[in-house]
Amino acid sequence: MHTYSCMVIDDEELARSLLESYIEKLPQFNLIASCSSAIEASEVLRVQPVDLLFLDIEMPILKGMDFYRNLPLKPKVIFTTAYRDYAIDGFDLDAVDYLLKPITFPRFYKATEKFIALSSVIKGAPSTQKDFIFIRENRKQVKLLLDQILYIQSLKDYIQIYTHDNKHVIKSSLSSFFESLTNNFIQVHRSYVVNIDKVVAYSNTDLEINQFEIPIGDNYRQSVIDKLC
Repeated sequence: MHTYSCMVIDDEELARSLLESYIEKLPQFNLIASCSSAIEASEVLRVQPVDLLFLDIEMPILKGMDFYRNLPLKPKVIFTTAYRDYAIDGFDLDAVDYLLKPITFPRFYKATEKFIALSSVIKGAPSTQKDFIFIRENRKQVKLLLDQILYIQSLKDYIQIYTHDNKHVIKSSLSSFFESLTNNFIQVHRSYVVNIDKVVAYSNTDLEINQFEIPIGDNYRQSVIDKLC
């Protein structure tokens, strides 16, 4: 059974608790985080992308639609709100569904089924993700297969890309290089991104790749463990 990662974003604790209880009933869904604001959610999404957002529209400081509209990488979204007036705007943003509070479980379940059906169609389409990238090295653009990468380390204005038998040093920030990688990669520390397929062991403080020990940062620990479990 395929599982989907999701996140709840709502400034009302009772609303978050209700959605959390609904998600627990569905084995296809893995709740990555439950956030009380869009600002908090953006911090989580920087280190842990998700497949689906349950996103409240009316929130203080930054409203749900404005938050979603400005996301560089947009997961699918199911909007939740107590106001009917936002429905058209929600669907203009290609929302999977629009849930009006108070949300009943049957209505919630119907929305998640729509998401699963839509994801199945997308999954059946040809993949657009490449299995390689080109990096600039010795005045040339050199092809590098992604499955050869063990991990990437940041060193000020440069990054080091480690493979089984080589090390490539290029000028780039870790964050911009991370954006060019596939979902097999995850940031585990402010200075490290790893290929999760290459992890052979891990603890709460570090993980092991090809006899290298990579530290896990405090701010990344939970998302790393959720990804590896």
